[in-house]
This record gives sequence, C-alpha cells and structure tokens, in this order.
Amino acid sequence: MKAVLQVFWVALRLGLTSFGGPIAHLGYFQEEYVRRRKWLNDKTYADVVALCQFLPGPASSQVGITVGMIRAGLPGGVAAWLGFTLPSAIALGVFAYGVQTFGIFGTDWLDGLKIVAVAVVAQAVWSMSRTLAPDRTRGSIAIVAAVLALVFNNTLGQLGVILGGGLVGWVLLKQQTTHDDEYPVTINISKWLGMSSLLIFFIVLIVLPIFRYSSSSQIVQVIDSFFRSGSLVFGGGHVVLPLLQNEFIPAGLLTREQFLIGYGAAQAVPGPLFTLSAYMGALIPGYNVFWGSLIAVVAIFLPSFMLLIGVLPFWQILRSQKHFQSALRGVNAAVVGILLAALYDPIWISAIHNSLDFALAAVALCLLMFWRVAPWIVVLATFLGGFGIIGLSSVI
Repeated sequence: MKAVLQVFWVALRLGLTSFGGPIAHLGYFQEEYVRRRKWLNDKTYADVVALCQFLPGPASSQVGITVGMIRAGLPGGVAAWLGFTLPSAIALGVFAYGVQTFGIFGTDWLDGLKIVAVAVVAQAVWSMSRTLAPDRTRGSIAIVAAVLALVFNNTLGQLGVILGGGLVGWVLLKQQTTHDDEYPVTINISKWLGMSSLLIFFIVLIVLPIFRYSSSSQIVQVIDSFFRSGSLVFGGGHVVLPLLQNEFIPAGLLTREQFLIGYGAAQAVPGPLFTLSAYMGALIPGYNVFWGSLIAVVAIFLPSFMLLIGVLPFWQILRSQKHFQSALRGVNAAVVGILLAALYDPIWISAIHNSLDFALAAVALCLLMFWRVAPWIVVLATFLGGFGIIGLSSVI
C-alpha cells in the first residue's frame, strides 16, 4: 500500500506541473522516474515508451500507467493514472461548469481560444510528420489519408483510413526493421489475465455500438463514443480531436463552438489532452457536471488500461514481428493525414474568419515552434489577443 500511495503522490505532482503535451510529458517522466526516483533504468524506460507508441491511446498516460505497474502492480497503474489525470480533468470540468453556468458561449471574447487551436494543431501536424512521415512513401500515405478523411468525414471513414494505412504499410514498408526487443519489459501480469482483458476489450468495442443503435439510451451513446475514440487513437492525444468531433457534433451533443473552445482551454492546463473529455462530458445535456465528466473520463481512458493489461504479457512476441512493425508505420503515417484534415475542418474553418484571425494564429504558431514558449502562456496570450481583434474589428 505504501508503494501505491507513493506512486500516486509522484504522479499527482507530475499532473500538476507537466505542461507542453505528450512529448514534454515523456521528458518529465524520464527525469522523475528514471533520473530522480530510479524506479527503472534508461533502457527499460525506452522500452516502455516504445511499447506505448505501438498501442492506440494516449502514449504519455500509458507510459505513466506502465511505470506505476512496474512499481506497484495493477493498483500502482491505477494510482499513476489518477494522479496524472485528476488535476487537468478537474480544471476542465470546472471550466465547463463556468462557461455553461454564466452562458458565455456565442460571445466574441472566446474567439482567442478557438484561434490558438489552429496554432497548436498546426505544430502537432508538423512535429508528427517529421517523426511519423519523414520519407516519400509515408508522406504520400499521409496526404492521401488527409484527402480521404476530408471526403469521408465520419467515424467509419476515419477507421477505414487507419486500416488502409496499416495495409499499405504492411505491403510497402517491409524493408524497414527495428531491434526493439533487445531490452525486455518485465511486468507481473499473467497471460491468462492478459487474454481475458483483450477479450473483454473487443467484446465491449463490438457490443456497445449494437446497444447504442438498438436503443435510445443517451448514456450508452456517450459511453460508446468516448470508449471508441479512446480505442482508435494512434499517434498521440491531438489525434483524438477529429474522432471526438465526428462523434459528438453531428449527434447534436455539443456545438462546434463549444468543442473548439474546450480544445483551446485544454492547451492551458497540464496533464493529458484526453481530459478534454471531462469538459465535454460536463456539457452533455441531461447530466450534471460531476457525473458527466466522470463517465466521459473513465470511458475514454478505459481502453488504455485494457489494452496495456492485455498486451504486456505478449509484448516480446508481438514486437518481434516485422509485419506488425511495418503495418504500424503505415498507421502512424495515416494518423498524420487525419490530423492534417482536422486542421482544416473543423479547426481552420471555425476559427479563421479574417486576416486578423490569421495574423494572431501565425503569431501563436511562431511562439510555439520557434520561441518554444510554454503552451499555457501562448493560450493566455492568444486569448487576450482575441480582445484586441474585437477592438480592431469595431474600429475598422
């Protein structure tokens, strides 16, 4: 129990201070868990990071969960997730309550939060493309994926793009191999438990949509949307944006404006971007802030737990398969394309309406990419810049 509490308090401190997105989170984790705490060595940490990059879901959160499991078993994984997730989930839930209670949706002064989303996602597309689509083949996969994602702009279309990227990668990227199996990860999870977790995961993934479309229950619809979004995200937290957009906006559960304002606000808080779900859950009609946020956060993170528990006992076998590695490279390239499509729709077309909006977005992107300003500072500056645009527009 002492080890579990220790994991929780360390993760809580990280959850309160880890600004900057998934890549920055991994740096914070390495400094805390490897350099300072020495809970695992550099080689094992690199192995854990590679493992979590191979799985769908929020990679940085999954790394924290895995480290917690290494330190204190399954309870340690839960403690690590709670500590890292609670601060941003609470902050975004409170933010949703505030904007809903005071009825400030539809007001111009929130435009800055929509504009900053343009800069944040543009930076994510650029950085991810350099890592996940650095050559001609994968760059082409990304562009084709972007085109298809815009043409077939729905959840099934995006799933088809992801699967298609995996198939193309399996065929065209076979010549690329890695040697990630040099340093094994050892976690005390039985193969029986792993197989049971994977089986339950796939049953839930298949059964929830059946229940959703055979009944009129809104809670089933909400849980299915968050669970499926958490199950299909490859490439980092930003990629959940188009999935959540297609699940909630067409269904009328959220407006596009509400969604983009929440996404902008999520950049100003530490911790995982997946806690945007707390904001969204708090705004869904028919639920109070607490229960809506709780259902949303649990549903979107649950696949990460189930997949980690399921894959960890078999990781050494799976990661040695060259075909799996090749398919995953194709999936990652397709994910870059999906995020590029999301940069245009809904982000650009909802946030950029004139030259002043574009100028503010360009300044925010410059601060993020070239001056390396902390994201929360850029969010605050862009938010305040939105007031300046309102003033200039009234004068012009």
